[in-house]
Amino acid sequence: MASKKNEYKMLELQFKLAPVYFLAPALILFSIFVIWPIFQSIWISFHQWNGFGPMKWIGIKNYQTLLHDPRFFISIKNNFLWLTLMMLAPVFGLVLALFLNQQIKGMKIIKSFFFFPFVINLVVVGLVFSWFYNPDLGILASIFRLFGLKPIPILANENLATYGIIVAGLWPQTAYCMILYITGLTGVSTTIVEAGRIDGASGFQMLWHVILPQLRPATIIALTVTIIGALRSFDLIAIMTAGGPWGKSFVLAYQMYDEALFNFKMGYGASLAVVLFLTMIVFIYFFLKNIISTEK
Repeated sequence: MASKKNEYKMLELQFKLAPVYFLAPALILFSIFVIWPIFQSIWISFHQWNGFGPMKWIGIKNYQTLLHDPRFFISIKNNFLWLTLMMLAPVFGLVLALFLNQQIKGMKIIKSFFFFPFVINLVVVGLVFSWFYNPDLGILASIFRLFGLKPIPILANENLATYGIIVAGLWPQTAYCMILYITGLTGVSTTIVEAGRIDGASGFQMLWHVILPQLRPATIIALTVTIIGALRSFDLIAIMTAGGPWGKSFVLAYQMYDEALFNFKMGYGASLAVVLFLTMIVFIYFFLKNIISTEK
């Protein structure tokens, strides 16, 4: 009898520990490759270090230097510009999803064209748009000439370069949001839609009061991913302008990369990484807080 009780207790303990066994490998990898580098970056940000020799403790000097660095303020401004304009991606994605959700002959072929940007690597997107913006051979230059206008070198223009890169970023991000909304539309209750029609809802009223509330989960994911992507934008900038012209298209992620790997200022680069991390935490916190408060 005692042996059966012990056996039962062992089985009960195994069932309780089973989630730990399954989660442990992922948690260990997450701690090594995510949590530890975060604390390591914070520690390095208080040092002067070129990446090779010994580190020298300098306290908050790197953060004080940020406040007198004009490129830092350009990066901050561009990050907020990215954040603001990239919010168009969920809107465009919703419009495309509503269009592609129609039961029309040949719609599957049309859908494949809109899915295309989502599967392309951002490096390829950057190259495609660099060719598109080329003032000598690009398609945009040909359109300008067609109307008798002089082509504008967008990526070489300090006032337009960031906007040109953001447009390139909107293309795949819109496709991603569109896929989220198309998936969400498959779960829209036809019963609720029919009830809305009976109550006289149509057009924009139907969209706003009946369809969008049911697409709330897709909207939350689309906005969260878009915010994170906008704040950590790097790939397209590296491919299309490398921060130019004259550093006018810098964002925090690219400036961090430039300072750490090209100027050998690892401590200064780490301080930029910490600022970017805190900015993302603040935005995501307030965004999720507002979402949770509206759910209640």
